This record gives sequence, structure tokens and C-alpha cells, in this order.
Amino acid sequence: MRIGIVGAGQLARMLALAGYPLGHQFLVYDRSTGTPGGQVAPDIVGAFDDPGQLRRFASQVDVVTFDWENVPVASARILAEDVPVWPPPRALEVAQDRVAEKNLFRRLGIGTAPYAAVSTQTDLRRAARRIGLPAVLKTRRMGYDGKGQAWLRDAADLEPAWQQLGGEPLIYEGFVAFGREVSLVSARSRDGDIVHYPLAENHHAQGILSWTRAPYVNEPLRRAAERHMVRVLEALDYTGVLCIEFFVRGRELLANEMAPRVHNSGHWTIEGAVTSQFENHVRAVTGMPLGSTAARGPAVMVNFIGDMPDADALLARPGVHLHDYGKTPR
Repeated sequence: MRIGIVGAGQLARMLALAGYPLGHQFLVYDRSTGTPGGQVAPDIVGAFDDPGQLRRFASQVDVVTFDWENVPVASARILAEDVPVWPPPRALEVAQDRVAEKNLFRRLGIGTAPYAAVSTQTDLRRAARRIGLPAVLKTRRMGYDGKGQAWLRDAADLEPAWQQLGGEPLIYEGFVAFGREVSLVSARSRDGDIVHYPLAENHHAQGILSWTRAPYVNEPLRRAAERHMVRVLEALDYTGVLCIEFFVRGRELLANEMAPRVHNSGHWTIEGAVTSQFENHVRAVTGMPLGSTAARGPAVMVNFIGDMPDADALLARPGVHLHDYGKTPR
């Protein structure tokens, strides 16, 4: 099949590299050339909200998927008029709005941090009184890797946070004193079959994923995470790979957020699992059987931000695998 990927970053690159051995071809769509995905697949350049270019793109592929969850939902629906789109536009719609995402978790009986939608300064003060401090104020849309967030440690922080972020829809989230963050990466096929990877433990630095260690072995938490995941996958009639990040508070899991795509905390599966998350996503969206998610052994993924270390020094170490996306450090 010819698989179209909207967004041509490193995730698109790794999807293509996983899909070529299965006999598939790829076409990527992004706003610029010179992308990581464009290094390994032909590309079409266009705005994410250009209906004409999107339809031209759709006419050349058999199925469409994404490497970025913030593609406009309206654009996903335009594509879905001409070609199957997985994950479905509804999943993008929920994941793009932090309040809608939290509402879904709550509706499905999945615990979250206390939260409130904030549109005005009055809403902000009301949320602070009801939920308490400390807390974090976030944009409902587009914030990632620590962007679009302001920490609120006491009442004096409310006005500066509003000046920084006010003017767009926000969410107020109560602080969770959690012990660690874990993530579950799972895949659901077109036929509804579901497979789960082992839980992984994540560590962030300055709001960006720094390293992931897997498997994180805790049977009660694994079972709880998989129950939560199945509810979300089935509620969204999902096809493809989905990641949910959880805070661990004692013996309890609280859902933080979900990503309707292959996820950074699943990169370890390339060498560390029988079937990588990228291959299973390709299998799912093309209607192929899903592969085994068993871990081959303990694995750690380290995320390099900025200048790359010396490749020779890394590769001289037994068991190390290097994935250079070809990006320019910023």
C-alpha cells in the first residue's frame, strides 16, 4: 500500500523505515522541505490547512496517518472524504484540547489531576479557590515540551500567569505529588485487536522527555494502565498506536495526557521489542496482523536535544544503537 503521512518529522521517518520491509511505500506531507521524513520518502509541500494540496496528497495514497497530533481536525476530515484516515479525526479532536481529553478520561472512569477550564481572570481566581495551589496553568491547545505553561505556586503568581497566557482558552490543573511518570504504548488494529507494550518509566528535563526506561515492572499498575487504555481505544474506535502518560501516586494511576500517534517514550521498541511501535502502527493502519510487543530485555532510550555526542564514542559501547534524525541543533 501507499501510506501518506501528514507531518514529516522524525516519527514519519521511523514509520517509513519500519514500513518499507513490509512492502509498503510512503509519501509525506509537510510545510517545508528538508524534513527528516523527506530524507527517506518523497514529499509534498503545503500548508496543513490547504484543501487543494491535501486532496492532491490524498489522491496519491491508499491510507493516511499522522506524525503530529496538531494537524487541523478540519483537514483530517477533508482527507477522510477521499481515503481512510487512521487514527480517526475524532481522536485528534480530543487530544488537541486538554479539557476535552480530561473530560474523556473522567467519563471513562480514569483518574486525572483536578482541573478546570479557564477563559477569564474570574475563572482563574475561581479555579484557584476551588482546586487550590500549587497548580499549573496551560494552554488548552498546542502547548508541548513545556511550552504554553505557567507554574502557580501562590496567589501572587496568578496575575503574571494570566498576562503570559491569557487571551486563549486555558486549563487549570492542580499539582499532583507523584512518584514517577509512566507511559503505556498500545496498538489497535482495524479489526479491534489490541496489543500492549510493557510499561515504561519516563524522566523529563525542562518539560522535554530526557530518558525512558523499559520495562517498568509493576503488575497492578500494568493491569490498571491496560484497562484504561482499552477503554480509550474502544471509545474512540481507534486504529493505530496510542500512548497514554500516567502519573503514579502511590498505588494509583492518574492520566496526564494521550498522544494519538507513535510516541517518543516508545522509541526503545525499535531494538528493544520483538515488533517496534512503528511497525505495529504501519501494520494497524494497513490492516495487517499486529506483531508481538514482548520486550527483548531491559532497554533505555536517551533523547539528545541540541548538539549530538560523538557517534563513534557511542557506537563503541556494546548494546548502543544510534538514531540521528538529521536535524540541525537549535
